[in-house]
Amino acid sequence: IAELGIYPAVDPLDSKSRILDPRIVGEEHYKVATEVQQILQNYKSLQDIIAILGMDELSEEDKLVVERARKIQRFLSQPFAVAQVFTGYEGRLVKLQDTIRSFKEILAGKHDNLPENAFYMQGDINDVQKRAEELAKELANQ
Repeated sequence: IAELGIYPAVDPLDSKSRILDPRIVGEEHYKVATEVQQILQNYKSLQDIIAILGMDELSEEDKLVVERARKIQRFLSQPFAVAQVFTGYEGRLVKLQDTIRSFKEILAGKHDNLPENAFYMQGDINDVQKRAEELAKELANQ
């Protein structure tokens, strides 16, 4: 994860928490978290195929899995105050419900039209949308 420049460098597939239990975190949080893990696992399973055959050989469904998983990976980067020294991004506090809603929308494909790099080091999905607009303006001015 750190090799991708994503901080905090925590791999959600290797990291497990005993409190990720619907009785503790709530049904919605649990469901969204497990769906995020599932799409990342599916992406991991596709990486060998991508390395050998390339993206063009994937089904449309698998391409969508890859696109959403890569956005999720970048969105997992968080502008923490303690990581500012590594990232150069000022720390932000994001409410849990905003985080859950943001991931839920990514999983549902609501933001499939946004560029992958807009998801990096953003607080919530509203920040991602603003960053996507900034990137579009920068591209238009080139």
